[in-house]
Amino acid sequence: MGKTIKYIIAIIACLVLSSLVSKAQFREEAFTQTYNDQTDSTATADTADKMFSFKELFGGLAHKTDLRIGTMFVGSMVIPGLSQIYNRDWWKLPVIYGGIGTCAGLGGYYLHQYNLSKKAYEAAYAADPNTTLRIDYAARQRGTWLLVGAGLIYWGSLMDGAACYKKDIHPHPGRATIYSILLPGLGQAYNGEYWKIPIYWGCIAGSIHFLYTNNTNYQRFKRIHNEATNPDIEYTGPISAETAVWYRDVYRRYRDYSIVATALFYLLQIIDANVFAYMHDFEVSENISMRLEPAVLSNDNIYAMNSSPGFIPGGNSIGLKLGLRF
Repeated sequence: MGKTIKYIIAIIACLVLSSLVSKAQFREEAFTQTYNDQTDSTATADTADKMFSFKELFGGLAHKTDLRIGTMFVGSMVIPGLSQIYNRDWWKLPVIYGGIGTCAGLGGYYLHQYNLSKKAYEAAYAADPNTTLRIDYAARQRGTWLLVGAGLIYWGSLMDGAACYKKDIHPHPGRATIYSILLPGLGQAYNGEYWKIPIYWGCIAGSIHFLYTNNTNYQRFKRIHNEATNPDIEYTGPISAETAVWYRDVYRRYRDYSIVATALFYLLQIIDANVFAYMHDFEVSENISMRLEPAVLSNDNIYAMNSSPGFIPGGNSIGLKLGLRF
């Protein structure tokens, strides 16, 4: 333990010293200045681009300005159909709202019927255990499937909005990202990288499998521990309370790890789809070369480095220039 603490202190000291050296070598303006012309429309977008803007959303819905696919997607998540309005697919709005409203309304109705039958059965059973009343489980099943249908229509409206957004641009990084958010692996299919789909699906499915298994074992040993430590009942099981609490904590930790792994693999495939959509047209030439030669560095010009008067007249420094060609 003592050596570990010493290693940690040494690493922190090295990081602090390196940060001080970096601060001494470079001017602070080099990290804050903008190299774009302020009249350029991209100058502000590179530094202070907003993630979401209601002004942009409503301006795009009125077809006065261009609407980013991310803003359109977030707006459609809150109010279904906004992406169809921006894409001018007006005829899809009755389908979306009619489908969601019908499925959600009927689903709620059948679930209400199930709850009424359950309450009636419980009251009748309390009065007469031989009652002929039964709980309407079929109504619960129909209501559940109808709500699932409403969710699928909502999901389909988001997918349709992304698919119909600026079809002339391919590949579109925003579309690839939304595809992966809505369905893992779909962004890779959109980018033409089909070989990645089994990898991500396998990682996500494996994480979900271990999540289910570890949670089942966690719940089992939690129940055993509760029974073993309950003073109101006589516990005669083969597993002691100490053993049960140890296994309970172990499987709870493994369950948490499985949740983190599932989230990380899901996030990784989203990032992968976005990055490779951006780099779709990036090509590396077969003529790759590197050239290293001495050079005189002008400290007071583009490099924003501290000048060193006395070393070379004019405040310049001697260094090496590395050139890469690909």
